[in-house]
Amino acid sequence: MASSVEQKDAPETKDQENETAAEKFNVEAAEVLATSAQRLPLAQAAPIYEQLLQLYPTAAKFWKQYVEANMAANNDDATKQIFSRCLLNCLQVPLWRCYIRFIRKVNEKKGAEGQEETRKAFDFMLSHVGTDIASGPIWMEYITFLKSLPAQHGQEESQRMIALRKVYQRAIITPTHHVEQLWREYEIFENSVNRQLAKGLISEFQQKYNSARAVYRERKKYFEEIDWNMLAVPPTGSSKEEQQWTAWRRLLAFEKTNPQRIDSDSSNKRIIFTYEQCLMYLYHYPDIWYDYATWNAKSGSVDAAIRVYQRALKALPDSEMLKYAYAELEESRGAIQPARKIYESLLGDGANTNALAYIQFIRFLRRNQGVEAARKYFLDARKSPNCTYQVYVAYALMAFCLDKDPKIAHNVFEAGLKRFMQEPAYILEYVDFLYRLNDDRNIRALFERALSSLPPEKSVEVWKRFVQFEQTYGDLASMLKVEQRRKEAFSSIDEDPGSVLEDSLEEVVSRYSFMDLYPCSTKDLDQLARQEWLVKHMGKKSGVSNGPSRGGERGPPNLPSYSNLPTKFVDSDTSRTMASRQKPVDNTTVASTTVAGFNGVPNALSNSVGPLASSGATGPFDEVLKATPPALLSFLANLPIVEGPTPNVDIILSICLQSETVAPSAAPAGPGKGRKGGGSHQAGPATSDLSGSSRSHQAPTGSSFRPRQSGKRKDFGRQEEEESSTVQSQPVPKDVFRLRQIRKARIGTGASQTGSTSYGSALSGDLSGSTG
Repeated sequence: MASSVEQKDAPETKDQENETAAEKFNVEAAEVLATSAQRLPLAQAAPIYEQLLQLYPTAAKFWKQYVEANMAANNDDATKQIFSRCLLNCLQVPLWRCYIRFIRKVNEKKGAEGQEETRKAFDFMLSHVGTDIASGPIWMEYITFLKSLPAQHGQEESQRMIALRKVYQRAIITPTHHVEQLWREYEIFENSVNRQLAKGLISEFQQKYNSARAVYRERKKYFEEIDWNMLAVPPTGSSKEEQQWTAWRRLLAFEKTNPQRIDSDSSNKRIIFTYEQCLMYLYHYPDIWYDYATWNAKSGSVDAAIRVYQRALKALPDSEMLKYAYAELEESRGAIQPARKIYESLLGDGANTNALAYIQFIRFLRRNQGVEAARKYFLDARKSPNCTYQVYVAYALMAFCLDKDPKIAHNVFEAGLKRFMQEPAYILEYVDFLYRLNDDRNIRALFERALSSLPPEKSVEVWKRFVQFEQTYGDLASMLKVEQRRKEAFSSIDEDPGSVLEDSLEEVVSRYSFMDLYPCSTKDLDQLARQEWLVKHMGKKSGVSNGPSRGGERGPPNLPSYSNLPTKFVDSDTSRTMASRQKPVDNTTVASTTVAGFNGVPNALSNSVGPLASSGATGPFDEVLKATPPALLSFLANLPIVEGPTPNVDIILSICLQSETVAPSAAPAGPGKGRKGGGSHQAGPATSDLSGSSRSHQAPTGSSFRPRQSGKRKDFGRQEEEESSTVQSQPVPKDVFRLRQIRKARIGTGASQTGSTSYGSALSGDLSGSTG
């Protein structure tokens, strides 16, 4: 019962968490608040910035505003403290340029000592953000700074030239927006120093520069997809968030391929830099943290992976996935105590511990301290109110597989049965365990105990498994007895007693099937399923037959609509249909139409048309027939009787339209044009044209439909002459869709003729189109 309560409350809790997160991380409100803080004095703005940065610790633009406010107030100590909090977690060029401005400002009056401090700050900055595609201005600013340094003698000048050359050479092999400009400046620099030396150096770095420029053009495509002003918020599933997640994934995959073919250390630095930038925006995405840690571990830096997990759990302290992954990494490298602490953090104080934490900690203890330690903890865990049946199952199976003693596992299952007798899933797990022991006697006893206490609505799966067990291992008498008991159990809760097939053939199929082997075809299975659906939803007495009634009895006068039937039906056996093609029938004989090859059984449609023509009865189906064109009535009357599920309309139409009896002409009949094949026919009205536009028919009594004529009427003699002519008509299209389009065009746009292109089955007496 505890598990069912947890499953019921879980979605509500998750929705509440999402709503709380949406209210907490209100991006629009944060932007407005940050803008208002810029207009306030520092004393009033500082608490606002602190509040914002607590929610968005990786928002570089908020950190930059906060720093600039302190720099404007000449609050150097506070500025240094803010930089120490944000620089390493916010690898964004504008923020770092703000940092270098602050360093230069602080050290500009300190002479040589200050210049050295500034140079170190530049090196520190370039080591962290120098690979950014937007870092070109930083490289250029550093070069300008080095050129401005005074040189008292030749040695200092030589050292300055060496430093400049190194910075240039690093800059021109870094794919940035300014790589081409930096290359031009480098050529000028080398030629200004020594033309002879410049020739060799430029030739040496030309290929590296070309590679960097090519990689820049590729990298630029990925960077253009990224929103650099996005704030890090928990994922909500919006299209914009998913687009940004995809863009970062694509960029990471690109960097991992090492497109510039540089050394592995330099390539790894770029990948790390990309991950760090990604986490500025996808800070609340556990998969990014996990991917980052896993990449570090696979690269051989387990310590770096540990640090990533530690940062991840500060960002997402409630992420169980990351905790299990972190504990797994610690355990894999032999750090058992740190791993145990992580598991204990999952267990908490026990008041809110979920069952999965118990199970995973038991398994951890078994792996590292043995089965006895796991057993002791299980005995303590089962006293908790949060201990569900899954904990019993997990421990019982673990003890059974490792101790090789079924008695312990049996005792655990029996102990849990006293507590979880109302859990069908626990019963079935216990049954599976007894299956492994080949203990058929206890399996039957367990089924009897469980079914005697479970309410019928919760016992469906247990009954199903009991029947399967008897079908597999029982004798015929016990098998039939259990099936009968199941029927009786469910008949007491079924609102419609007739909705259960008393002697369904599906029971035979179930008894004599094994795995994916069945004693019938897929077609038979579909038909049985449809019949069961019909019985369940319409009842035996009001069910509609798809074929003739047994004993020649007429079906119910008011046929229900088939509009709610399942859409998956079985294709009828078209071989019988093709073999039973018949000649056109006069409309006056529709009521007594018979089909060749079916022993003269009356057509299902004729059972309804006959009373309509004679008595003018007005049932629901009769009203449909009144508005049906005569040609369509004749066509439906010519359809063969198919017992079983409704046939596929497309297949029936394709057969009838391609036959000599009902094939339509490509154009209205005119002088000199006759039926293909030129055979002679009776003088009665032809029924080959679905639209009824080429012949005139007598409409049923009470019909408001007036058939549409195409061309002039022909006299009887001329009609006979045309039908006996041998002029070849246009070939019948083979494409079913084309045939249906032709028919739709012929029907026209009249209100009584317009409808769906699918007309249902004449066998069931239903028209799915709007014939209204």
